Amino acid sequence: MKLPNNYGSISKLSGKRRKPYIVRKSTGSGGCAIIGYAESREEGLAMLAAYNANPWDIDKAKITLQGLFDLWKEKKAPKLGKSNRASLTSVFNYCAPLADVPFKQIKAYQMQDTIDTCGKSPSTQGAIKNLWGHLDRFALELDISSSRYSELLTSEPIPETSRLPFTSEEIARLWEHQTDPWVDTVLIFIYSGWRISELLALAPVDIDLEAGTMKGGTKTKAGKGRIVPIHTKIRGFIEARLASNPPRLISHKGKPVSTTAYRALWADIMDKLEMQHTPHECRHTFETLLDAAGGNRRCIDLLMGHVSKDTGNRVYNHKTIDELKATVELIKV
Repeated sequence: MKLPNNYGSISKLSGKRRKPYIVRKSTGSGGCAIIGYAESREEGLAMLAAYNANPWDIDKAKITLQGLFDLWKEKKAPKLGKSNRASLTSVFNYCAPLADVPFKQIKAYQMQDTIDTCGKSPSTQGAIKNLWGHLDRFALELDISSSRYSELLTSEPIPETSRLPFTSEEIARLWEHQTDPWVDTVLIFIYSGWRISELLALAPVDIDLEAGTMKGGTKTKAGKGRIVPIHTKIRGFIEARLASNPPRLISHKGKPVSTTAYRALWADIMDKLEMQHTPHECRHTFETLLDAAGGNRRCIDLLMGHVSKDTGNRVYNHKTIDELKATVELIKV
């Protein structure tokens, strides 16, 4: 079916994609604005109809950061998760000094300055960086700017040396808020000891509910392919997340969650619950709780993916899955 002149176009992209149809609208100056991506041509037609009924009336040369942000909140932010959306919109306050500057005139050093001068934690800095990435991509879709300065931005790394475990009071507070968005993932972290990259990489095939185990791991030879039993306290969370047959255990709207996106969600959780921890400190909490409960050192090393310092213990002491399960269940908080 041929669409009316100046109505817009729908094209199918090559390759295997979840949303293979690209929906575009001519800007009238030789350019083309990307309205979005669709799973089917019918969905693309609906997107074009909605756009033509309420077009994004913008002056590309003059639209300010504030104007682009407001349009992004209306058109793009609703497609994000509630917590992610809230985190990204809240950190816009740190970009406010540039609110009235035309977006296409904003340079990389100005974006970087909003991160460097925010005076906040690395997690918040990462959220600001993430917001600039969203706005950059949206500006590219609208043919406002072809620069991708957000790719040049840096934020303070999460300090690996600052490993303060969650207190029992903090863990209790997490359980009190277990139904809040994404709090379940913090508890999964604490009761399993995965690194952030390891947990976000876990797929349904890596989880055996019948055996009560998870299998994954990265970084070191001892850490790869390790088995971590599912603590009884977090089994319900894992079953609930697997119920929708997601691509990863930690997914949102049918898509895996990136490390950058998760750190933004994490910052939001920490702010709301008035805590100051990094995701890696969940791993440290797991080890600390096991050690305090008198867990066998060899079992703890296996669960953490560490190489045992005792050569004899490392080579000859083969622990069974049941022993690992018993060790994990030593955590009673």
